[in-house]
Amino acid sequence: MGSVGSQRLQEPSTAGTPHGSMVMSFSFDSGQLEEAAARAQGGRARGIPIVTESEETVPDDRYHAIYFAMLLAGVGFLLPYNSFITDVDYLHHKYPGTSIVFDLSLTYILVALVAVLLNNVLVERLSLHTRITAGYLLALGPLLFISICDVWLQLFSRDQAYAINLAAVGTVAFGCTVQQSSFYGYTGMLPKRYTQGVMTGESTAGVMVSLSRILTKLLLPDERGGTLIFFLVSAGLELLCFLLHLLVRGSRFVLYHTARPRCGRRGRAGYRVHHDVGAEDVRFEHQGPALADGGSPKDSPAHEVTGGGGAYTRFDVPQPRIRRSWPSFRALLLHRYVVARVIWAHMLSIAVTYFITLCLFPGLESEIRHCILGEWLPILIMAVFNLSDFVGKILAALPVDWRGPHLLACSCLRVVFIPLFILCVYPSGTPALRHPAWPCVLSLLMGISNGYFGSVPMILAAGKVSPKQRELAGNTMTVSYMTGLTLGSAVAYCTYSLTRDAHSSCLHPAAANASLPAGL
Repeated sequence: MGSVGSQRLQEPSTAGTPHGSMVMSFSFDSGQLEEAAARAQGGRARGIPIVTESEETVPDDRYHAIYFAMLLAGVGFLLPYNSFITDVDYLHHKYPGTSIVFDLSLTYILVALVAVLLNNVLVERLSLHTRITAGYLLALGPLLFISICDVWLQLFSRDQAYAINLAAVGTVAFGCTVQQSSFYGYTGMLPKRYTQGVMTGESTAGVMVSLSRILTKLLLPDERGGTLIFFLVSAGLELLCFLLHLLVRGSRFVLYHTARPRCGRRGRAGYRVHHDVGAEDVRFEHQGPALADGGSPKDSPAHEVTGGGGAYTRFDVPQPRIRRSWPSFRALLLHRYVVARVIWAHMLSIAVTYFITLCLFPGLESEIRHCILGEWLPILIMAVFNLSDFVGKILAALPVDWRGPHLLACSCLRVVFIPLFILCVYPSGTPALRHPAWPCVLSLLMGISNGYFGSVPMILAAGKVSPKQRELAGNTMTVSYMTGLTLGSAVAYCTYSLTRDAHSSCLHPAAANASLPAGL
């Protein structure tokens, strides 16, 4: 049904000849003509009705399988990083008195910023599948390496392991960010709900990792063994996401939507077939580039209207493939400037949202302590944030047509979370908001608002530009997203000095780490 993939039958156009007859013009991609004829003959021989593309229905996402695959794609490019920062108890015990969580976060963000800028340049050079596959491989390798060589075999000294963990997070950052930026361009060519699905998957990654860490800590009293199982589970989930991507990329639904924005990028040149019905004459003429590029027929050297009655039919053929070359730097900037002028408010909104979040998460939240809960409190706070962030991204699917400036204003209001979280650790030892319920409630509210206002700008931005610009718009939004993350991680270091004495504020906090306490 409609298997003539790139064949396009345009609306017939009519024009008067000097003798008052009508000229009818149809356009085809002639590379498919012989194949279409062969299929038509074969179909008639088998008694199968022939359906043209104009009658072809849009492929259906049966059982929501594509949406589920996009959700798991979002899981895949944040799960490795979440795995490194969520085992905060293991990191604090292995590297006591260090800013390991802050260092991991800043390393990830700095490398990710470089990666997203590089991907934004390479988006017009390397294929989408190449970038996504490379991202998955670079994310999966460090997870397995740290699991086996550092956690299980312990082949490195403390200082070496510290540096190797930072290098592993940097490698994960590069791979996952190339993968993430490419997926936003990818889903920008699909209906809006699939971008929301990818962003929901990001939060799902946090929820899955948090639940995995809680279960391994509860069920396995050996911290090292529990951490090893935790990392291996994460590696297995990452591999599952990659395999599912390989299956989905060739589906009819994905091919239909990703091919449409690209079909207008190729210029056409070819020949025109004139059929004079009255004279029973068939004449071929070469078609000039002006007509191939959509110009007026009168601008083409092939344009010629002859006398006599009858109808004329034209077939267009694609021009030979031209070797792709690097676009000029000026052209790269111009393309991005045109897109940024349309979606600037959405770019700023997502940047501000993630700037405020990264000022507090995971750095400051990982350092909040309680004399009874001990190391359980930061694990629970992170789990609350990841779960509420997941809820916020589900709410982003509600059909609300936000204006860009309104989104930006709401994102800026989230700045109130910064002083409130600081009061959860300051003054050191006796913070103003010392009860553990305070950071949990604040983390809940911050997570919901982060999930919502971190998703809506990305979802709406693709709809503000033409289909040909949606992949570029998705990559441009990811640049803004990563800029906000980078600035937030840098500012987070200013809060580390507020938490230096939090570890010694309790007399015996370590006893709380063995199991979850019965009460406060």
